[in-house]
Amino acid sequence: MVNIPRVVIAAPASGHGKTTVATGLLAAFAARGMRVAPFKVGPDYIDPGYHSLAAGRPGRNLDPVMVGEDLIGPLFAHGSAGTDLAVVEGVMGLYDGRTGAGDTGSTAHVAALLDAPVLLVVDAAAQGRSVAALVHGFRSFGTVRLAGVILNRVGSDRHEALLREACEEVGTPVLGAMRRADAVSAPSRHLGLIPAAERRAEAVASVAALASLVASSVDLDAVLALARSAPPLAADPWSPAAENPVPGRPVVAIAGGPAFTFAYAETAELLAGAGAEVVTVDPLRDEALPEHTRALVVGGGFPEVYAAELSANEPLRLAVASLAAASLAAASLEAVGMPIVAECAGLLWLCRTLDGKPMCGVLDADAAMTPTLTLGYRDAVALTDSPLLPAGSRITGHEFHRTTVHPRSGLLLEPAGGAAWAWRGADPEGFAAPALQASYLHLHWAGNPAIARRVVAQAAARAATGSRG
Repeated sequence: MVNIPRVVIAAPASGHGKTTVATGLLAAFAARGMRVAPFKVGPDYIDPGYHSLAAGRPGRNLDPVMVGEDLIGPLFAHGSAGTDLAVVEGVMGLYDGRTGAGDTGSTAHVAALLDAPVLLVVDAAAQGRSVAALVHGFRSFGTVRLAGVILNRVGSDRHEALLREACEEVGTPVLGAMRRADAVSAPSRHLGLIPAAERRAEAVASVAALASLVASSVDLDAVLALARSAPPLAADPWSPAAENPVPGRPVVAIAGGPAFTFAYAETAELLAGAGAEVVTVDPLRDEALPEHTRALVVGGGFPEVYAAELSANEPLRLAVASLAAASLAAASLEAVGMPIVAECAGLLWLCRTLDGKPMCGVLDADAAMTPTLTLGYRDAVALTDSPLLPAGSRITGHEFHRTTVHPRSGLLLEPAGGAAWAWRGADPEGFAAPALQASYLHLHWAGNPAIARRVVAQAAARAATGSRG
């Protein structure tokens, strides 16, 4: 049983201030000396970065679409172990889930799985007494326990009094009323907020301002009492440790730094649990892979923003291209190739060019920005054996990008590869071979921990050959 006080921060829709409130609560409670655990519903990578700054521990995702609803409790127990309070930020509107699947994957779905009370954040800037109808509708629709409201962007004392009175009419307590404050805003660009890792000094200042705003505007004691009303949760903590770790401690490098900020904390934990020594490489600054690297994992991020700097790091680009070529050639001869796994941003970095600037050239493909947003879950089938999965494997992933790659899929440097994935309603996507997998599809490895062991096992086999690649 897990007995961690917990509260879910929801909203009627995107843009009402969930991230502001959740991050501010985390920072305010941390400032009180409490150990706080941050979570985000869904496949978001950016909000957890701000949560992590506020809480001083990794922000984690709870996504029943990607990992299955049976893992939500265990992942929550793992991420909240040893803490005094968990704050779970929702996604979109309270009942908005996967398209065509009801509330599956929604904030309400996760709140129900966690048996957690919900605080509704309402942007009240253009609202008066009608806020009562909105709150009443959200409270009476569905089965989650909507236990209170936090009013955001309140204009004046008179406005606040009107809103509080309206909420009292429908029996929903107001636990806070926040005024408009420019100091707590974070700049955005084509995929949402700019990640905290790209503006750390400014982000730290913004989080501190959020802590002050929330502490002065929200009844923290009432929020804590609400969180403590959550009953014990029947769940055993998830563990990233493999039953039979791969021996030899092969080095697996994971791309990091400002250009590659999209990663689930569980990925590195699973790799380490499978027996790897996990190290970080920053493609913006490091001119070589870490010594004895036997596998490379490149997650998501914003290489399009740093295309010039990534291109200027020619030593690392050429090193990755050379290692990939040798690895793919080895695999085509049924030898062991160094596994390279790339998601979204990693795919772009491995292309020949990105917006005309030279990249690694591992893939015979070119990438470019586009005004079109590609977004959504994908039920995918692996078309080609790769370091991730055998051909024929099925998995659910997520796409989120404003770039395109031409061609969309195909062969790598050697003719042993093919397309990575297929899913209904789209042409095959990505590039795969026994030693390499690169595609737009983001995966949450906790939903299929065999992925990590497969990568580490191939890395260990590569190390056993004695090759530096």
